[in-house]
Amino acid sequence: MKKVISASRRTDLVAFFPDWVEKVLKVREARVWGPSSHVYKVSLEPDKVHTIVLWSKDFSNILQNKYNLFSLFREYDQLYCHFTITGLGATVVEPHVIPPHKALEQLEPLAEWVQSPQRISLRFDPIVFWKEGSQLKTNLYYFEKIAPYLQKLGVKSVKFSFVQWYQKARRRAAKRGFCFFDPPPEKKIEAAQYLMEVARQFSLELTACCQPLIVESLPIKPAACIDGAFLEKIHPQKLPVSKKKDRTQRQHCHCTDSVDIGSYIQHCPHACVYCYANPLE
Repeated sequence: MKKVISASRRTDLVAFFPDWVEKVLKVREARVWGPSSHVYKVSLEPDKVHTIVLWSKDFSNILQNKYNLFSLFREYDQLYCHFTITGLGATVVEPHVIPPHKALEQLEPLAEWVQSPQRISLRFDPIVFWKEGSQLKTNLYYFEKIAPYLQKLGVKSVKFSFVQWYQKARRRAAKRGFCFFDPPPEKKIEAAQYLMEVARQFSLELTACCQPLIVESLPIKPAACIDGAFLEKIHPQKLPVSKKKDRTQRQHCHCTDSVDIGSYIQHCPHACVYCYANPLE
């Protein structure tokens, strides 16, 4: 059975490591430094790959065919893109992420590249609340600006989560003169209800990524960011793929099996203050 390749949960390969991606696609193999510090090989022969799932906050390297990526990826049967747009790009929270209006401009050509808006999922992830002085700020309401773009293009899938606070992220924020605020459960439920209403208004399919509180409190389904059944359904040849739960992910993750080709040693320069993989204190 062909495999699903994830590129990548661990770092933004598309935005920052296009030369490495070009190399591994050309040689049809990736050598990956895994989380437990062991190196493993992953075949990238097209006849062994069911779908390549791409995760990024900036797909411009592909869309501009830098390093021949536009063409190299098209040698595979199916491409699926997780496009993260939080509305926080170029702010103190996501200092090196492209501004959200620039990201939104990529949606239409990206849908054409993957040959169907069904092969794009918008990640409104994470939702962040923070304080600058006495002022409480959030990106929650930026969803109203994203939703019309998605409806116009036929992109229906939206996945969201609330930020998970790590101590090193709190320290980073303090050094930058602000502090994160973690809303109580009832406020998170209210926020999710707002997302539900906007999603309903624009005919979007909203799911929650690793958010048991939300799934248990509201009629919102848990997200499977890599969903073998769905990838099989939209595959050009409807080829079968594993639907087993990925046991390497978090407790409440509903993803199915995939092989990730990114490494945490490929440090992501987006420098998002909240990110657990950000090595900067």
